[in-house]
Amino acid sequence: MVNTINMQDIRYLNLFEKIMKVRTRFCFRYNDSLIFSVPRELVAKSIGENGRNIRQMSEILGKRIRVVAAPNGVQDASMFIKSIISPLTIKGLEIKDNEIVVNGGSNKAALIGRNKRRLLEMQKIIRDFFGKDFRIA
Repeated sequence: MVNTINMQDIRYLNLFEKIMKVRTRFCFRYNDSLIFSVPRELVAKSIGENGRNIRQMSEILGKRIRVVAAPNGVQDASMFIKSIISPLTIKGLEIKDNEIVVNGGSNKAALIGRNKRRLLEMQKIIRDFFGKDFRIA
């Protein structure tokens, strides 16, 4: 899973635990959002009633906050990637030996981002969670 963690991430995780009452070890950035990955059964609890917890944390940090379900292995990679890149959609996802290939279709440019920023962020996320390379076709 996620290999390195810096002091800022530790602060984000502590604040998340204090507000959401859910402990997690997975925090990463994608597309100017701060994304926390929690076990599937705790997603609703961490979001709170009518998104109250997310709103409170977003106001404190001044960033967009999202909560996604943690993958249980490579078989959950499709669900995990779709929840991260949402509201964008992908046409298909293919898992090879040491590579995950996403068919972006008409959203290919949005998935890559300006100066390949989103592509590089997603490559780091996929490498940390699944130990595989990431490519957009």
